[in-house]
Amino acid sequence: MKRRIKKQVYIVGIALILVIVFAIFIIRYINYRSTNTYQLKKLGYQKQEIAVIQKLETNQIKQIIGMEYNQSIIKFIKEKYFLFDNLERYLSYQKQEKDEDFTHVVSIVNVGADHEYYDKDFVTKTKTDLKDENLILVNKFHYLDKDFIPKDIVDIKNWYAYGENAIREIVYEQFLQMHKAAEEEGLKLIITSAYRDYEFQESLWNKYRRQNGIEWADSVSARAGYSEHQTGLTLDIITSGEGGGMNTFENTNEFKWLSKNAHKYGFILRYPKDKEDITGYAYESWHYRYVGTEVATKIYNLNITYDEYYAYYQKEIEG
Repeated sequence: MKRRIKKQVYIVGIALILVIVFAIFIIRYINYRSTNTYQLKKLGYQKQEIAVIQKLETNQIKQIIGMEYNQSIIKFIKEKYFLFDNLERYLSYQKQEKDEDFTHVVSIVNVGADHEYYDKDFVTKTKTDLKDENLILVNKFHYLDKDFIPKDIVDIKNWYAYGENAIREIVYEQFLQMHKAAEEEGLKLIITSAYRDYEFQESLWNKYRRQNGIEWADSVSARAGYSEHQTGLTLDIITSGEGGGMNTFENTNEFKWLSKNAHKYGFILRYPKDKEDITGYAYESWHYRYVGTEVATKIYNLNITYDEYYAYYQKEIEG
């Protein structure tokens, strides 16, 4: 009798354990089905792809779960300058421009170049942020008001410039240091254009438009309000003597020196060669923008345009 009772207790105990184990399994399975990993697997993502996605923030992962499986998403996430808020635009632009590599798509979208230049709907959302001070961005998507005038504009002595020119005081001070360093190596830097107000830029762009049409004018000059020269942070630099004009400046020793040293004084080449689709302008070997030594050095080392720097570092990472 006692043996029978013990056996029954034993059987009940085993059954209870099995029920508990099964219940735990069911609970864990139910919980697993609600995890991001399960949801991503269900969409078709493999283990390595899921590991990439899991590095994102929770709300970002949820957004991807709400989309269809797309291998391009993984490739975009792996890009150095990937910005999650731009993901759908990356995918849209890539779909339109199938031959573009992922790095280039990211650059184009980050700077807003997936929109038409001067797109009225887009630029109303991207007015130049004056709080960025020396790092303000002005391009074909970021504009200044007609009445914007820098407060600390000073005249440039004729020894350093052709004609009458003015520039912000901090830019002038840094240029003088750069000029002195170049001069010590037998080089001559000359400013041919500096600060321009809204009206001057309007007149200049209209002149180019009359000469060769709107498309050409937009490739070589900014429309009024969209010119960096209005910031008082930009200098057009050439040199004297044969071959020292704007169109031949890149062949001079002065240009070679600036290419290696301008960043030490806070200047960057604003419109580099082969970056026209990023900056919106034809290559200008003479156009230098002051951003401060720290940022200029970072841009120099990263070998990116200011538009790319601003979109990724100034607004997203540092901002």
